[in-house]
Amino acid sequence: MSKSPSRRVFAFGLAAAGLAGALPSLAQKSAYPNRPIHLIVPFPAGGSVDPLARILSQKMGEDLGQQLIVDNRPGGNTIIGTDDVARAKPDGYTILMTATSHVTFPLVVSTPYDAIKDFTPVSTLSSSNMILVVHPSVPVHNVPELIALAKAKPGVLNCATSGPGNPNDLAS
Repeated sequence: MSKSPSRRVFAFGLAAAGLAGALPSLAQKSAYPNRPIHLIVPFPAGGSVDPLARILSQKMGEDLGQQLIVDNRPGGNTIIGTDDVARAKPDGYTILMTATSHVTFPLVVSTPYDAIKDFTPVSTLSSSNMILVVHPSVPVHNVPELIALAKAKPGVLNCATSGPGNPNDLAS
């Protein structure tokens, strides 16, 4: 992990469109980009961030006149791919497309990088809503009733999320 004042660029994905507009202005000021750009996605191929990264990379590649290579590096609840970007030379040729968990995950788990200081946010591409659902057999009709039931019967209800520190986990 580099502690230099230079910051890495990341597209705050699921939470990253202006990036395509921002980089061409940079290209006008220098020879950038003169080689392919690696768009690191710290999630598995086919996940919710991956299709968005592939659509973005195609359009950005056309606009920049340079190929963007989508490089899925899943593992460690995004730590592996994100740390690869944190360690990369901050030259704009390695960028990160991630999700809200980029800033929430380090709240509950130690990471080898600083999610705020080691990266520079560029853009939000999309947003999504969370929906709370319960099985019809659970005798509640709203959140206050669910909370009351959970308090009345500790350890009886279960909640599923995709891992610690993600927005679903924190909301639950």
